[in-house]
Amino acid sequence: MIRFLVHGMITVSHKGNGRWFWALPGITLLTCCLALGGCSGKPAPTTASAKKGDGGGAPVVVAKVTMKDVPVDIQVIGNVEAYSAIAVKAQVGGELTRVSFKEGDYVKAGDLLFTIDPRAMRAQLQQVEANLLKNKAQLQQAQANLARDIAQQKYAEAQSARYARLMQEGVISKEQAELVRTNADATLQGVEADKAAIESARAEIAATQATVENVRVQLGYTEVRSSIDGRTGSINVKQGNVVTGSSVDLTTINQVQPIYVTFSVPESQLRPVKRYMEVNKLQVIAVPQDDEGTKEVGVLTFVDNSVDMSTGTIKLKGTFPNQDRKLWPGEFVRVTLRLTTQANALVIPNQAVQTGQDGPFVFVVKADRTVESRPISTGARIDDEMVVDRGLEAGETVVTEGHLRLAPGTRIQLRDNRGAPGKKARPAS
Repeated sequence: MIRFLVHGMITVSHKGNGRWFWALPGITLLTCCLALGGCSGKPAPTTASAKKGDGGGAPVVVAKVTMKDVPVDIQVIGNVEAYSAIAVKAQVGGELTRVSFKEGDYVKAGDLLFTIDPRAMRAQLQQVEANLLKNKAQLQQAQANLARDIAQQKYAEAQSARYARLMQEGVISKEQAELVRTNADATLQGVEADKAAIESARAEIAATQATVENVRVQLGYTEVRSSIDGRTGSINVKQGNVVTGSSVDLTTINQVQPIYVTFSVPESQLRPVKRYMEVNKLQVIAVPQDDEGTKEVGVLTFVDNSVDMSTGTIKLKGTFPNQDRKLWPGEFVRVTLRLTTQANALVIPNQAVQTGQDGPFVFVVKADRTVESRPISTGARIDDEMVVDRGLEAGETVVTEGHLRLAPGTRIQLRDNRGAPGKKARPAS
């Protein structure tokens, strides 16, 4: 390699391949020397190598291993169901003369919903009530006839006995005595007939009374009332239409206070659920998927009697008071079934846990500000934290950010969560 300067121009020749290279005018000698000096193969000393152990560590964010009580939960997706749902039907026919609510109104049990023209039923009721009065009058007449015939029968019996004595004394003939006896027997049969007439009249009264009650019930059906507390749906038959009994749903009502949340859990969770249910009531938390701020708390009230063989899950239900009516029938919610609370559990941030070929591990910061890779056994995930069953101790420090530049023995420097290294590195332990 030959280097020389001619009239302000630098030339560089290389005899190995017989080619010449000419540098641009104006480049100084010092610049060329520095540039060409890099080709000598000797690396320039860096600040980190010159001051080994002073700074220059991989910037990371760390967190302490903490100990606290954590809930043991099962988290699934569930579906809200009405506590009770009814279809409102007309039970008698007629013109729908009045609708006493608006679609979507909340109603109470007993509130008037629809009115069907009652005039035909009222006329029928008046007719059967008149028949009832007639039957009662007939009963009174039969009772009066019985009293009269009983009196006549007593007189006939007395007269028959007197004529029998007279016959024995020879005063009257036997034919006269038998005639009186026959009259007394006829009077007795009349008494029995009167008693039968009374029983018939009483039975007729009972039948008519039943008819009266039936018509009164039918008349009551002309006013369609709510049988539960709940929210009404759309009105399917408008005012002025003619309806027939049980032909069409006039509207529907869903009871939403309280309300059910139905969900399924894997069959492997059935035994823990049953075991903890025997101790106390299990809490169920429901959060609508589009509203993170809404949290409804209820209790587990139903476990199905069989496992669904097609899915390997079992259906459960939680009952919620739903005081603010935030849960709506048909919507999907995130469900958390709280089985118990694990006391004094070790927890670390989720982002501290890494996955390797041998399973989960974390980088633990040692006292000399180097890191070691330590395998761990993880438990439940709670929001942004992970429960650690084995591998860590309370108070140890783990790396939460900056894992890509780490290996066992790597020296670190601490930085804040915004990514800026601290002016003074705080102790890692």
